[in-house]
Amino acid sequence: MIVSLIGFAVLLLMIFVGVPLGFALMFVGVIGFAYVRADMVGQALMSWGDGGLVFNMRAINGALVMTGQQMYDQVASYGMTVIPLFVLMGAFIHRSQLAQELYDAANAFLGHRRGGLAMGTVAACGGFAAVCGSSLATAATISKVAMPSMRRYGYDDSLSTGVIAAGGTLGIMIPPSVPMVIFGLLSETDVAKLFIAGIIPGLILMALFLATIAIQTYRNPDIGPRGDKVAWPERFRLLLKVWGVVVIFVVIIGGIYFGIFTPTEAAGIGVATSFLFAVARGKMGLRELRESLVETGITTGMIFVIAFGATIFSNFVNLAGFTTAISEALIALDVSPLLFVAAICVIYLIMGCVFDSLAMLILTVPIFAAILKPMGVDMIWFGIVAVIAVELGLITPPVGINVLVVKSAVPGVNIWTVFRGVWPFVIAMVIALIFVLLVPQTATLLPDLMNR
Repeated sequence: MIVSLIGFAVLLLMIFVGVPLGFALMFVGVIGFAYVRADMVGQALMSWGDGGLVFNMRAINGALVMTGQQMYDQVASYGMTVIPLFVLMGAFIHRSQLAQELYDAANAFLGHRRGGLAMGTVAACGGFAAVCGSSLATAATISKVAMPSMRRYGYDDSLSTGVIAAGGTLGIMIPPSVPMVIFGLLSETDVAKLFIAGIIPGLILMALFLATIAIQTYRNPDIGPRGDKVAWPERFRLLLKVWGVVVIFVVIIGGIYFGIFTPTEAAGIGVATSFLFAVARGKMGLRELRESLVETGITTGMIFVIAFGATIFSNFVNLAGFTTAISEALIALDVSPLLFVAAICVIYLIMGCVFDSLAMLILTVPIFAAILKPMGVDMIWFGIVAVIAVELGLITPPVGINVLVVKSAVPGVNIWTVFRGVWPFVIAMVIALIFVLLVPQTATLLPDLMNR
């Protein structure tokens, strides 16, 4: 247990001095595993001999063999192929320039209301999230589309940037979602059911964001003036232009829900559909295809390196008895599963000040899953709770990845302006988190219907 805590401390120290997370996890995991392996047979990892410092090569070789095996298992896993496929699908969708038409259609129905352009931004984020699966891509894309319109109508920059940063978090809640795939693979939970489970909580989050905008603009109408009213024929014309979003979402999620294909097969079909959609719109040439493939390779490589490190580090802390000690302590204290999951949410909120969403999930899910499964916790429900908690970390200081993305995409905006605008939406997300914690059926209803 003490060795595990030392390992966590060294890991945090390495991250703070600038060592990339994946490599820091690997280093601490390998050294820690070797140390514990040597200690289990009453030996030291290092000792002084006549020739100087002597290493226990048997323990080190054992750690290296474990590392190689874990890397091979991750790369050879069929389930992991869904990650680059969904990332590639998001890249194709991003280059099809669908976001502008989503925003136009949403504003045609909502823009004439008080705060309507901000509400349309939330709706556009939700629609883009339904075919993208990335929070950062959603925030970056919608920033370029929504900010010019909101500035033209005199919207307060704080509200405008805050709603974009918060709306971007829908990218990892509304399926398909790369973080949900990561959670499912690491916790050995059905990814298809996780996707379906995210639909209702995602809609609840959207509703809460809309309510937050309505409350803010009711209290201060000047921050969100009304836009122009659009005639009904024009509304329907704009709505018909976003048929691609509906087709891709229905094909992927509908196929998974009705058991027509697996999430991996759905990802392949999604890639093909989004590619054809981009080609049909004249947005996919050889240069765009090359950029999409390179972007996918870089993103996938980053995810896999962190996944390698997290698995190796998890093996170390498990061998050191960390998971067992925590489980036994909880059993002795007779802590309810709900209380423990709530405590995990607090941990995620704290970690969100330092780590990004994927890093948090990859680092913690293997450990938390090993503790929660024996307690009988529904991992589908916990997966949705964890994703919402991780989403909060995307918009809270000092890191707030989504906030940084919006700040870089919107010229002339101070980062504290974005943080000030995002706080009301943080409260809305906390309310959503508490609701899903107390009413698990919001996450389990649709997956349970899949079994019938």
